[in-house]
Order: sequence, then structure tokens, then C-alpha cells
Amino acid sequence: MMSRRTFEKTSDRKKSPPKTRQVDLPGYSQFFWDSPYFDPLKTIAKSFSPYWLACIPLTAIIVVVWNTAAVAQTEAVDADAVAQLQGTLNAIWVLIAAILVIFMNAGFGMLETGFCRQKNAVNILSKNLIVFALATIAFWAIGFSFMFGAGTGFIGLGGFFLTSTDPGTYGLDPFPTGLPISVFFLFQAAFAGTAATIVSGAVAERIRFIDFLVFSLLLTGISYPITGHWVWGGGWLGGMGFSDFAGSTVVHSVGGWAALMGAAFLGPREGKYRDGQINAIPGHNMSIATLGCLILWIGWFGFNPGSQLAADAEVPYIAVTTNLAAAAGGIAATITSWLKDGKPDLSMIINGILAGLVAITAPCNAVSYLSAVIIGLIAGIIVVFAVSFFDNIHIDDPVGAISVHLVNGIWGTIAVGIFTFAENDAGQRLGLIYGGGLGQLGVQLLGILCVGGFTVAFSSIVWLALKATLGLRVQAEEEIHGLDISEHGMEAYSGFVKESDVLTSSSFGSVSGSTADIPRGSEV
Repeated sequence: MMSRRTFEKTSDRKKSPPKTRQVDLPGYSQFFWDSPYFDPLKTIAKSFSPYWLACIPLTAIIVVVWNTAAVAQTEAVDADAVAQLQGTLNAIWVLIAAILVIFMNAGFGMLETGFCRQKNAVNILSKNLIVFALATIAFWAIGFSFMFGAGTGFIGLGGFFLTSTDPGTYGLDPFPTGLPISVFFLFQAAFAGTAATIVSGAVAERIRFIDFLVFSLLLTGISYPITGHWVWGGGWLGGMGFSDFAGSTVVHSVGGWAALMGAAFLGPREGKYRDGQINAIPGHNMSIATLGCLILWIGWFGFNPGSQLAADAEVPYIAVTTNLAAAAGGIAATITSWLKDGKPDLSMIINGILAGLVAITAPCNAVSYLSAVIIGLIAGIIVVFAVSFFDNIHIDDPVGAISVHLVNGIWGTIAVGIFTFAENDAGQRLGLIYGGGLGQLGVQLLGILCVGGFTVAFSSIVWLALKATLGLRVQAEEEIHGLDISEHGMEAYSGFVKESDVLTSSSFGSVSGSTADIPRGSEV
């Protein structure tokens, strides 16, 4: 039994509540700092002076500010790193595209060689190989500056021989926003070489080697850069709104106009046109011609998508429009030649694919997939009838370069004004089928006429000057026996029977006995 004394002590303890106690009852309040949970902090706080205690909130502020600055700096570093990465990707992609375009020289060489006779194979291969070397040097020395230098609306100036390290000299933004000067130059030099290579096919099998070299230097160093400046270098045509994304006019039509004038001043090959008849002179190796076409098809994925000059989402879209037009062009040319001549001509299939590629080059970034197919189909039809047209007016083009590059370069440039869904500053679509009216189409036609007129005038002056000084064409006997021997002193197929071996005499009078006079298939 509990004693009275014990009970009283216990009662006293029960009557004396603790000094601090958290009670979660309605209407009950306590100072928050009086909670027993803060007793350890109170003990620690007694060990510090008021000055030390005042530093606590100051330290907290410093930590917060420091952390905020560090986060902002990290974000700035991340943004700079992303820009550097994007710039590097752009440069690498354009470098790869430049390599693809340069590799197209192999395609041109094989295509042209296969379409021509075996006795001229070395000559044709030599021209296609040396032309890129010539174009590179001429474009490096003066052409690049004429095309992209800061000058007038007619011609660019400054930074010759690629001596300037200021991107603004060539119309470029500093890296990483813009491309490095070196990458941009290489890509554009590959395009310049393409323009000169187009000429090689149209003047094949009868032009003197030295004349072709001189003309290629002048074309890639002067004529091509000037007209290119009008469109791509900040010149007057581009300022008017003329659009040529990857070069249907700037590259292909320029090469085609120069080729047309060269073929006209040279005249046809011996035995090609006689007694009102068109005598076909078929190529000696359609296998390498077909392989050349496939190489060009692949190379075009550098030509058109590379012209975006950036690694972005537009690149695969451009690749698809390019491929669709090429396929449609090949199909259309096959059907057209089949209906027209009774047989599906391989040479026409090849040129139909190339025609589709040339035509889509100008509008490839701003047309729908359906429009790309339509553009390619029309190009495939046009090229078949263009070959016949030039034959009928006695313009001898052994590979159909004029029909492919000039005619369909014009068509592709016109197609921009019809099919493009690009918009002006007011947000209105420019293509005729989208209600854009005739404004853009008119500018496209003006550009075709101006670039063509300048190229024809320049080319005519150069071809006539070469004809008057160096002599433009080889002798008839040299042509009969082949340019491999007369121009290079070697043969591509040593030991094989050549066309000239079956001639009864080496005199020009015996040309009628050569196989060059025998109509064999359709001419390309």
C-alpha cells in the first residue's frame, strides 16, 4: 500500500506540468522556439557570440548566390559546346558532300568514255581527270574571289589565292555559326569542276587537248564565277529573288551553254552527217557508261543535300526529292524512247536518270515529293526529244551533254517558279501552282536568259580565239585513227582491234569504208 508521503510526492509531480510541451489541441499555442526539439541548437548557440550568429544568414546568401552563378555559367558553357558541336557537324557533312561531288568526276569520265569509241578512250579519260585539277587551281587563284568576294553586284573581289583568313571576305559567318573557309572553298571548287566536265562530253573525239585545257581554265576561273556571283555571291540576280538552290542554272546550264557553243564551232565528227542522213556512232562500252551513271547518281546526294551547307533535318528531305526525280526521269526516258524508236534504249535510260537529277537540282529543297516526281518525269521525256532535235540541226554531241545539262537545267530552273512552296516575306507561297502568280516564274526566266547570254558570249569569244590561234580541231587523219595515238601516244586497249584497223586506207577519202558510216542504233 502506497504511503501518504509517497502519494503526496506523486501528486505534486502530476500537478507540476513540464516547462515545454507540444500539445496538438484546438486553441492550444506554444512558441515554436520553445519546442524541446530545439534544445540541442540552443546549447550550441550559447557557444557562439552574436557576431558569429549573424554570419549564418550571410553565409547562406553567399552559398545561394554562388550556386546560381555556377548554374548560369554551366548553362553558358553548355550552349557554347552545343554551338561548337553543331558547327563541327556542319563542316564534316559539307566536307563529305564535297568528296561525293569530286567523285562524280569518275562518273563523268566513265560515262563519256563508254559512250564514245575505244580509239579515243585515253583522250577522254585524260580530259576528265585533268579538268578537276585545272578547276581547283583556277578557282583557288581567282575564281573563288570572283564568285564570293565582297565586290559589286556583277563580280566579287578580294581574298585572291585564298589568302584572307576573315570569313566575311567570302560572305561567311565566323565559325561555328558559319563554315570554315577551307571547307566552303573545297565544296565550291568541286562544283566549278563539274561545269567544265560537262563541256568535255559535247566536244569529245575531235577537239585538241590543249584547247580544252585553256578553255577549262578560263571557264572555271572567270565565266562560271561571275555568273555564280550573280546568284550565290550576293549579286544582282539573287537580290531580285532568283532561286537556284544547288545549280541547275549556275552549274549545269552554264556548262551546257559552253558545250553547245563548243560543239557548234567544232563541227560534227567525220561521218556523222552525210547525204542528209544521221549516222549513229555508238559507244564502245555501255557497261562502264552504266557504272558511270550510277556513280553520278550517288554523287548527286552530295551535290544537292550538301548545298544545304549544314547538317540539319532538311538534308534527308532534299535527298528524297533528288532520288525521286532521278527515278522518275529514268522511267520516263525508257518509256518515251521505247514508244519513239521501238526499243528501250539503254543510253536513253542513262540520260533520263541524269536529266531528272539535273532538273531537280534547282528546286530540290522547296518542292513536294509529288512535284519532284512530276519534274523528273517531264525531264525524262524532254531529254529524248532534245537529243533528236540537236541531231536534226547537226549539233554533234556524243554523250548528250547539251540535252541533259542545258535543256534540263533550264527546265529545272523554270520548275522553281511553278512547283516551289517557298514563301516570300509576306508569307505567300511563290510557286505558280500554289497561287504565287507569274512573279517568281518571270524572275526565273530572266535569270536563265541573262546567265545564258553571258555564257554564250564569253564562250563564243574564247572558242573563236582558240580556233584562230591554236587551231580548235585535230586533223581528219588524226580523228580517223583516234586521239589516243595522235594526242597522247598510247592506247587504252593495247592489242585490241580498233575501228581504224578496218579502214582500207589511212587517207580521208576512205572514211566511207569505216564503221563510222554504218548506222547502228540510236545516237546519244
